[in-house]
Amino acid sequence: MASQNPSSPRCAALIGPYLSGKTTVLEAILFETGAVTRKGKVTEGNSVGDAAPEARARQMSTEMNVASTEYLGDAWTFLDCPGSIELLMDTTAAMRVADISVVVIEPGADKALGVTRMLRELDARDEPHIIFINKIDVAEASVAETVDALREMTDTPLVLREIPIRTGEEVTGYVDLASRRAFAWQEDGRVELDGVPEDLTERVEMERTLLLESLADFDDTLLEKLLEDEVPDADEIYANLASASGAAKVVPVFFGSAETSHGVTRLLKALRHEAPDVSATADRLGIGADSGTLAQVFKTSHGSQTGKISVARVWRGEIKDGESFGGNRVSGMYSLLGATQNKTDKAGAGDVIGLGRLDDVATGALLSADDEEAAGEPWPVPPRPVYGLAIHADKRDDEVKMAGALAKLVEEDPSLSYSPNPDTGELVLRGQGETHLRIALEKLQNRNKLEVHAELPHVAYKESIRKPVAQHARHKKQSGGHGQFGDVHVNIKPLPRGTGFEFTDSISGGVVPKQYIPAVEHGVKEYLSRGPLGFPVVDVAVELTDGQYHAVDSSDQAFKTAGILAMREGMPKCNPVLLEPIFAVILSVPSEFTSRVQRLVSGRRGQILGFEPKDGWKGWDEVSAHMPESEILDLINELRSLTQGVGTFEFEFDRLQELTGKAADQVIGARQTELTAH
Repeated sequence: MASQNPSSPRCAALIGPYLSGKTTVLEAILFETGAVTRKGKVTEGNSVGDAAPEARARQMSTEMNVASTEYLGDAWTFLDCPGSIELLMDTTAAMRVADISVVVIEPGADKALGVTRMLRELDARDEPHIIFINKIDVAEASVAETVDALREMTDTPLVLREIPIRTGEEVTGYVDLASRRAFAWQEDGRVELDGVPEDLTERVEMERTLLLESLADFDDTLLEKLLEDEVPDADEIYANLASASGAAKVVPVFFGSAETSHGVTRLLKALRHEAPDVSATADRLGIGADSGTLAQVFKTSHGSQTGKISVARVWRGEIKDGESFGGNRVSGMYSLLGATQNKTDKAGAGDVIGLGRLDDVATGALLSADDEEAAGEPWPVPPRPVYGLAIHADKRDDEVKMAGALAKLVEEDPSLSYSPNPDTGELVLRGQGETHLRIALEKLQNRNKLEVHAELPHVAYKESIRKPVAQHARHKKQSGGHGQFGDVHVNIKPLPRGTGFEFTDSISGGVVPKQYIPAVEHGVKEYLSRGPLGFPVVDVAVELTDGQYHAVDSSDQAFKTAGILAMREGMPKCNPVLLEPIFAVILSVPSEFTSRVQRLVSGRRGQILGFEPKDGWKGWDEVSAHMPESEILDLINELRSLTQGVGTFEFEFDRLQELTGKAADQVIGARQTELTAH
């Protein structure tokens, strides 16, 4: 239940798709609340948010912006989140700790898809949220069409709080449905009109009735009044709105233009009356009401001057500078306004604060003076990566430096990961798309002066054989003193796919002494790391059947070399075949794009296994398929292009499959060229 007059500081997340104008909304809020004396612009590179060089260069949010301010005596922190679907980890974290989320969207039915994931997560977790339709000053803007499309994306009832007043094609004001009061937007604020415009009277009454009926579903007293044709007063409606929206039972819908500040004051007032208190948010998260201090880190950043800053929300109690949590002592506390850090010495329940030098504290960690065990819901798990780039420092001396810099990037953004690929030996940086990884690489350059080369990773091709061969090989070398002598007979044969490698021996009579048999196996394995086609060999059995040795010249090294020679001479006779990795893929897309995505899969040599509705996602499908690894390396780029930026997929290794013909010839030719170059 939302409090009518919450006393503690509150927090709101500004979320929404790319280009919806969230950072402009933040600028308008900060200007309206007096935190800044003039509104900055993203296009001019002078906004409070998006201060990072990567954000300035791209004119888009690349990470969460934190800004604290006051409005009518109430303390607020706004979390402006990136809009790109590739940067959703910050959005997820902000929604988790905020008391309420403001979903910013451009007008138009086609824009609704962009907020599907956010609305689904908000619905699933019963998190209070408001929808703000921004850029309402564009000529083709339609509140009704936008709301109708949004209703297809959410299970929580959307309730219009106002309807637009139009002068020609331009939206010039609004009618508040609760009070039936009409206002015109002016450059210096809003001016109340003398009554509702006559041409809107009928629509106002219709929309107001829908609003009251939605609220009556959650309040028996209001329901009785409506059944008795009794008209509730505005204060009672506002109280019901605060209760229902604060409990995530309805979603209020507002509109405006952040560029001109129209509708921003109205939005701030709604937040002031309807956003829950921090205690209600903590209760929703399952955080107990014990008396001890408890805070949670939801964002980590590393600055060249400030070092590590852990941004935390205080759930209860009070944090002071110099206090210790789990052996980590706070060294510096900051109230944040974008890139500006203002020193403070304490923070209480509801505050969002930057804490310095908590080196061992990870994002999502709970901070408790008495080391309280983790309470409430677990921190969100990062989404699985869908795109990767093989990276290496241009200067060999920078390799160690790069490892430390990558670790900091992953600490800041857990949806990034990196690890060596054991099949190809490449260091692969993985994330949510090409833009996501390019931003990470720009950070490496801007912060650490690292020049890093990046390219699509190699496919982990393997090779195997189709027929058995018996092979004899002898390694004999005499160069004064002890020579080298090893003689082996081996049988090489294929194994069923997925079996791996087997080595056996059937030596009798000591023709190859037992101490030299492991050396033969080592030689065979060494050769199999690169077969006749240039790739690691799998699913092969090798049996040592016979041989000879010399009492003086034989050694482990001689028999190892003989094993290598036997494989080098025998394997090309075994009809080698190229194997490519095949992955099981599940693509999640809006149903209207399912047929396009099926064609996409088929065009990338995929085998479609079927499709079905996505569980819990109204209007979405899941397409199942088997696809070659080479075809999914950049799949996400085309998939998002076909689905207005919202499609995604998951994948896991399924099997190795023979690749023949022209495609195989191209792969083998490229590999031979690469090996020759090195």
